Amino acid sequence: MDVFLQPGEFFVGGADFRVRTLLGSCVSITLWHPARQIGAMSHFLLARRARASATLDGRYGDDALELMWSGLVAQGVDPRQCVAKVFGGADMFCGLPTSREFHIGRNNGEAARNMLAARGIQVRAEHLFGAGHRQVLFDIKDGDVWVRQVTPTGDAAPEARKRQ
Repeated sequence: MDVFLQPGEFFVGGADFRVRTLLGSCVSITLWHPARQIGAMSHFLLARRARASATLDGRYGDDALELMWSGLVAQGVDPRQCVAKVFGGADMFCGLPTSREFHIGRNNGEAARNMLAARGIQVRAEHLFGAGHRQVLFDIKDGDVWVRQVTPTGDAAPEARKRQ
């Protein structure tokens, strides 16, 4: 079955699912347990929210990772035994001068790396930054993630359709 993640959503499921999304400056983290063939994927918009909240919200990276973590634990999976991959974080405003605080994509990608490292999960593969949008497909059966990056000119990047 195919699942399409909208911004702010996450998914946890088994081998019969393929999860897709479309990313610009947003970031997706995939976590996959090879022996159990269970995986999780997020699509977050910002690394963290400005103010703490008691309610988790998948639009924020730290909350999305917590939601995926809880979902995997509920499936009997130790997330620290998962293979992690990270995608997205593109510059959607190419050529416009921006300060460091407005590099949303770069901030999201670096936050994803840091959040995973803080939980003891090594990133096995990543396809981050650059310009344009990415189409991402995560096949939970085998843990493969297919990425196609399209530049603002509409050209597919040389690494288009790369399996991670």
